[in-house]
Amino acid sequence: MMIKINKQYSINLSFIIYTLLFSIALSGCGIYNKYEQNTQAPADVFGNGENIQTATSETSIAQMSWREFFTDPLLQQLIEQVLANNTDLNSARIAVEKSQAALTAAKLAYLPSLALAPQGTLAKFDKEPWSKTYSLPLQLSWDIDVFGSITNKKRAAKAVLLQAQMQQEATRSNLISVTAQQYFTLQVLDRQLEILMQTDSLWNESLETEQALWENGKAYSTAVNQMEASYLNVKTQIADVRREILSVENALCRLLAVSPRHIERQKWGSSMLHHAEATGDADERMFNTKYLKIGVPAQMLENRPDIRMANHAMEEAFYNTAEARSAFYPSITLSGSAGWTNSAGGMVIDPGKILLTAIGSLTQPIFARGKLIANKKIAKLTEEDLQKKYVQMVINAGNEVNEAMADCMTAREKHAYFHRQVQVLHEAYTGTHELMDNGKASYLEVLTAQESLLNAQLNEASNMYNGAQAVIALYIALGGGTK
Repeated sequence: MMIKINKQYSINLSFIIYTLLFSIALSGCGIYNKYEQNTQAPADVFGNGENIQTATSETSIAQMSWREFFTDPLLQQLIEQVLANNTDLNSARIAVEKSQAALTAAKLAYLPSLALAPQGTLAKFDKEPWSKTYSLPLQLSWDIDVFGSITNKKRAAKAVLLQAQMQQEATRSNLISVTAQQYFTLQVLDRQLEILMQTDSLWNESLETEQALWENGKAYSTAVNQMEASYLNVKTQIADVRREILSVENALCRLLAVSPRHIERQKWGSSMLHHAEATGDADERMFNTKYLKIGVPAQMLENRPDIRMANHAMEEAFYNTAEARSAFYPSITLSGSAGWTNSAGGMVIDPGKILLTAIGSLTQPIFARGKLIANKKIAKLTEEDLQKKYVQMVINAGNEVNEAMADCMTAREKHAYFHRQVQVLHEAYTGTHELMDNGKASYLEVLTAQESLLNAQLNEASNMYNGAQAVIALYIALGGGTK
């Protein structure tokens, strides 16, 4: 009795040891390991320039929803319409649903497959009567996932789904950015048109004054001609700006997936971008760097959809490599059938009887003409390639942040100069025009003052637009627009 117990104990212990060794071997081969992101990016990804304003993850502008960041109600309404109607975003949504369906199929691969395969046969030999056989089997096939092939396929499918979701977020963020940029483009074009219309009125007065002086013999006809030429140049600029406004409106209509129409908008500077608590000049607040907090590098990595998509691409490649490894191990399949048949080997019986079959098969690859080795090598190289691309993407993202912040600071610095330049040139134009009215200044001086003032006003408007664009670029570069 004691000998029998010891023998049973020895058998159980051996079974446990073999099972542990088998599990360790599988773990060592990496076919069941889970993905961990350990690709290191540069620590100073944002750079070390003075233009970088870091903040905690809680205060970074990337944490703000686009409704908080873009406070203009008409712009908010426009963005909502674009997100609801845009064709590209709809395609991204469909891609997510396709990936979800593929993941569901990958999860169901653990279960056996069932199929009903009815079959009937008519046979006749010589002058014998017709032989009729039939079978109504329910067939079952079950792949046992001992070596991780199904598991790795499921994990890779989940990584593909996550990539599709990140692509959807990236498309959404890009649409928000483009819509806001086009909206601000319309606002600055409206501002430029307003400046040109005011200039048109003022220059018309200058032209009438010069014509009166010419009629009274106090000016030359060449002065009138040059005044008129400059006045007509303003007319052409007005026509160009109106055409550009129409072009931008059409571009927004394409984003909206609607026919061309007028886009409602407020005047420039009527709504701030993201910091209503800021004080000072309304235009300067559009890109006041005091409130542009970018967060820490890790925060950017968590928010940018393209960075997260690159990470999930590495995850997919990791599981594809694990699947390529598992292809070297045996595949185990259990199959069987249960059904009603009247074919009993070489005999036909009537009525039929129930037939049950069960088969277990193991297939161990021995020589696959190098296919398995090549697949594993390709999967490993793909992993390596995606890791390097991930690092480069992080570097590019940090560069975008650095550039956008520098643009914000430059636009803010130039704003004070342009604003003062417009003031002094307006005073110069007014004084010169008065001197011309009194015959103490030539038409060339007035003409020069007019053109200088117009250029300064247009440059000031363009600089304000550049500042707003830089703020939008910074917000998107940090991963904003995904909420």
